[in-house]
Amino acid sequence: MKRALDIIMSLSAIIVLSPVFLITALIVLFSDGTPVIYRQKRVGKDARLFTIYKFRTMKNGTRLAATNELKESQNQITSCGGFLRKTSLDELPQLFNILNGDMSFVGPRPLIPEEEDIHKLRLEHGVYAVRPGLTGLAQVNGRDKVSIEEKVRLDSEYVNSRTLRLDIKIFFKTFINVLKMSDVVEGGHS
Repeated sequence: MKRALDIIMSLSAIIVLSPVFLITALIVLFSDGTPVIYRQKRVGKDARLFTIYKFRTMKNGTRLAATNELKESQNQITSCGGFLRKTSLDELPQLFNILNGDMSFVGPRPLIPEEEDIHKLRLEHGVYAVRPGLTGLAQVNGRDKVSIEEKVRLDSEYVNSRTLRLDIKIFFKTFINVLKMSDVVEGGHS
């Protein structure tokens, strides 16, 4: 049932938000050129790699690291990138990842392979048993402001107690957090 809801909701969101996609793509293009869409390998279900899609917010050539670990991030963010990140508009192309089945609306956020410490903990706690999500329990409970141990604890809690009711709660709490632009950390600065 969750997969069917993901397909219906992501396809509907892509159609309804297509003007937002177009405007955001034009903003990225005119502020910093191409590519507009950033592609990156991420760790997904069963610890398999997949390609995630985002609107590009960092300058070309920026090293791979978790944003909160990227101390030079303020110098690497494009002119429109800060706004796109704070409003989570950069995440919109992940609706295609959801439609393709690489991701779900709710689940643990997908890691970059270079995040080895948290990856090891996730393996130990069975977090990769589910598809990664556009949002998750760790995102609505501190996002970038919680330790990797706390993120894994929350991710594991989600995997072990996931229900449609919990997904709905996380989904709506995400909207509140996005509107407040809360818990975003850029290079160690919130």
